[in-house]
Amino acid sequence: MGRVAGLAGVSVRTLHHYDAIGLVRPSARNAAGYRAYAADDVERLREVLGYRRLGFGLREVAELVGDPSADAVAHLRRLRGLLLERRDRAGAMVAAIDRELEARAKGLEVTPERQFEVLGARLYDEIGDAYTATRRTDPRFAAQIREALGDARTVLNVGAGTGSYEPADRHVIAVEPSAVMRGRRPAGAAPCVAAAAEELPFDDGSFDVAMAVSTVHHWGDPMAGLREMRRVARRVVVLTFDTDEPGWRDRFWLTRDYLPEFSSVLAGFPPLAGMADAIGARVEPVPVPWDCADGLFEAYWRRPEAYLEERVRRAVSVWTRVGPEAERRAVRHLADDLDSGRWADRNGRLATLDTADLGLRLLVA
Repeated sequence: MGRVAGLAGVSVRTLHHYDAIGLVRPSARNAAGYRAYAADDVERLREVLGYRRLGFGLREVAELVGDPSADAVAHLRRLRGLLLERRDRAGAMVAAIDRELEARAKGLEVTPERQFEVLGARLYDEIGDAYTATRRTDPRFAAQIREALGDARTVLNVGAGTGSYEPADRHVIAVEPSAVMRGRRPAGAAPCVAAAAEELPFDDGSFDVAMAVSTVHHWGDPMAGLREMRRVARRVVVLTFDTDEPGWRDRFWLTRDYLPEFSSVLAGFPPLAGMADAIGARVEPVPVPWDCADGLFEAYWRRPEAYLEERVRRAVSVWTRVGPEAERRAVRHLADDLDSGRWADRNGRLATLDTADLGLRLLVA
């Protein structure tokens, strides 16, 4: 027990308590006949401590580790997703605090709503208010997705958000873990289930197609989510991003010249080839039109002034995730370069293009 306590960074008293309440009990015996921790006990202890350090109470932890449907890998995926959510929430809270500090420095009145925003700030709270105003369905993206859906009659939309690309002429079920996004789905939208991509609450082969549009990078475990989509549907359609190509960070002038932190947002993101292999998919490029109606991160590649607008940035998670300091620097430098003509000198050729390949890819399996 002393050795395990030392490895885990807890006291022997804590281990005795966990033993007494039946949370983690040493199930083996050493040569001298004393109780000892078997490998499964150590694994369970790690899970318990992981959940405890995320703030779960002992009763909640007991329910989590006692879940008979979850093995060690499932617990690791769950812990990873919770940690990513905490990271995003912390980034959103920092952004909310910085906005309030800036307002107070200017002598502006800070409303009670703004004051309490800091406590509840989450990634989707940050982007939700602007999302419905700028993240509209682009007909060209919709046409390519519709072509990929083929003759499917039943469709599962995973990470559905507000449902921009859900086909109106099919039977659609949406899955969205964020209550904020679920609350912003329009009246008459497809029924929406609160669940995560990694644990879809549906039987094998329940749908003709499972689709996911610009959401995979938000998942705690993208590969697990893709495999789940393949499990519940006979075909899979996913709009995602390609980080396989050498120099991919330089494809877009915004990330190349102003926001190199973009690469940190996709740190650990699986390679496109690996995602395609996981679901047996072919890969289609998705060109971004110059007048793209969907205000995703790359949408304004030929309209750089748009990135100076707060409402445009707030509808895209990248800006919240890189943090307020990087955002302010990028906006300031872009504004300077637009005023001086430096941006036009470097990127003037873009005015002759109707579409740009900025790494968006459609996986069709």
